[in-house]
Amino acid sequence: MSTNPLFVTATTGTTELLAEELRAFGIADAREAFGGVEGAATLAQAYRCCLWSRVGMRVLWRIAECPVANDGELYDGVRSIDWSQQMGETDTLAVDFSGSVTGIDNSQFGAQRVKDAIVDQFRDKTGERPSVDRAAPALRINVHAGRGAAVVAIDLSGDSLHRRGYRGGQGAAPLKENLAAAILLRSGWPAIAGAGGYFADPLCGSGTLPIEAALIAADIAPGLTRQRFGFERWRQHDAALWDELRAEAVSRGALDRITRGRICGYDRDPIVLRDAEANAARAGLGERLAFHRCELAALPKAPAPLGLIAANPPYGERLGETDGLRELYALLGTRLREGYLGWEAAVFTGNPPLGRELGINARRTHRMMNGPIECRLLRIRIEAGEFDRPYEPGRPPPIDAETARARPGAQMFANRLRKNFKGRSRWARREGISCFRIYDADMPEYSFAIDSYQSDPDGFGGRWLYVQEYAPPATVDREKARARREEALSMIPEVAGLAMDAIYWRTRRPQKGGGQYEALDDSRERVVVEEAGLKFLVNFTDYLDTGLFLDHRITRARIRDAARGKRFLNLFCYTGTASVHAAAGGALTTKSVDMSRTYLDWARSNMEINGFRGDAHRFVQADCLYWLEMDDGERYDLIFLDPPTFSNSKRMQGEFDVQRDHIALIRSTLVRLTPGGLLLFSTNFRKFKLDVEALADVLVTDITSQTIPLDFERDQRAHHCFEIRLAS
Repeated sequence: MSTNPLFVTATTGTTELLAEELRAFGIADAREAFGGVEGAATLAQAYRCCLWSRVGMRVLWRIAECPVANDGELYDGVRSIDWSQQMGETDTLAVDFSGSVTGIDNSQFGAQRVKDAIVDQFRDKTGERPSVDRAAPALRINVHAGRGAAVVAIDLSGDSLHRRGYRGGQGAAPLKENLAAAILLRSGWPAIAGAGGYFADPLCGSGTLPIEAALIAADIAPGLTRQRFGFERWRQHDAALWDELRAEAVSRGALDRITRGRICGYDRDPIVLRDAEANAARAGLGERLAFHRCELAALPKAPAPLGLIAANPPYGERLGETDGLRELYALLGTRLREGYLGWEAAVFTGNPPLGRELGINARRTHRMMNGPIECRLLRIRIEAGEFDRPYEPGRPPPIDAETARARPGAQMFANRLRKNFKGRSRWARREGISCFRIYDADMPEYSFAIDSYQSDPDGFGGRWLYVQEYAPPATVDREKARARREEALSMIPEVAGLAMDAIYWRTRRPQKGGGQYEALDDSRERVVVEEAGLKFLVNFTDYLDTGLFLDHRITRARIRDAARGKRFLNLFCYTGTASVHAAAGGALTTKSVDMSRTYLDWARSNMEINGFRGDAHRFVQADCLYWLEMDDGERYDLIFLDPPTFSNSKRMQGEFDVQRDHIALIRSTLVRLTPGGLLLFSTNFRKFKLDVEALADVLVTDITSQTIPLDFERDQRAHHCFEIRLAS
């Protein structure tokens, strides 16, 4: 059976799950891409996506791709398609347009140009023309333009797949059905359900999580309750094939797997509970789900030894202030610890700092979006070893220092740290360096990175230590790791000659999605440190990284040396430290681009405390990928491109993976480079491999070894750095 290019859109943070679904539907080459998953599919496989995908949103059947440089070429390209193969002249249509084309200022105008091309073709051929019906068209058409081309597709879903058709009342803060399913899939519910486990939602609202849990447990296709799909009036629709797939789905459903009481929802509000019961009935689950009016404080204990408890508590954005929610999260944590030992827990929150109030360590976190709100899914194993002891955010955990100091390992660690401290401090004073790394897992069993930050190179001002513990792998005994942590902490203040309140602490775990930039707290406590005669604000409490990447010290110096008389562009600018160095080096102009308003404000502050103000230094809040695509014609002589390893931020068009996407990103950036200009490309992805063959037409120089500072010499993969120039 022939295949066709297919693209299924997904909520940020769920594309990995969607790719697994599509491969299960037989789409062997399903692969993650910006905003969703793409692959080659038969019509039957595309129908399966519509019927069975729990996390997908729209199923786009690609019918054409045409080159476009302006709105006229977009019109001509769309008009060149034979639309009589897709719809009739009396049918209705709706157009969704995204992307950028010269001459098109907004998506509405882009959609209008596409619509005009289609209706003009019909009118010229038949004398009749289709009309627009945005609510329930016979055919929904999707067009995305970018990088000189437009992709035209038929939206087979018609409406987003998250609209299963069962939801009426939805409470004050609805959770979309596909997001609820993604939470459950991420949290291991299919395996728990398959083993006979139970499910509970203590804050169930209108019941979306329990209903999706039941659909998964009973192997019920989520599309069975939908009233219509976008392909039903499409001229290529195979009604017999669709009926066959629906019949198969009906036969697979096994409601007998859900005995009453196995899946429960609890809430204090009787109105939303009535909505939940009505939603469950519309989903065909009848009386099999149990919903109970219950205050969180009276939540019943687990009815079985195996299960998943999942909750989407309020975030403080719409349902209350953060201060008033701390007690709620703390109470939820208490109920979990006291009543659900041995269970798995999934807490989905748009306010990650509140997650600490649970008092239980999350073994994994995932970034996902709930509408416009960037959220975290906290995956928790409810067992005593994961219960937190009280601590101050950003500060070392409490220890019995006297006992730890008496152990032999503490003295061995202290001797090594003392030797490093003496040598590195002497080197730093000689080189005029104020912020530097002292220790980096020199003794592998004491797996820490210890950085010294000072307000001046002679150390007469403020001085702080920032200690990062590399989280031990699962193969390392938890108690041994804790003992080594205590031994190190007992000696660090003594060796450094600092009080404990000048020492900050973080645990560094493998990050995905730019996790080092995620807010861990909200104290906004900043101090001023010095680098090469410049001042920078750093923060030791709110983020995993401080705002000043020490391994990029030489890279920043190279930018400063190269910047005189240049127009400088800093993409993914973070806190703008490279922009400060460029300005100090005599750049004519600087432009700093980042998605985060927090970091742009930080970058602006870094510029201002060094005396750089005015129109010559601009700051742009934008997704760098989209900003590059929307070429404004401005060109730059010096560009610093330091993207995250991976990102699926709420403002980004889709997921970004630096290994997969670096060539497209570099190419887009080179468009902004003047002839004779220099692009510095850097990445902290340790396993990064530059695709040199794909850049054979430009001049690339690997300067990684020249940009790794002496204090990072133990880690030659701290970053990778390349100079890239256009061939003359």
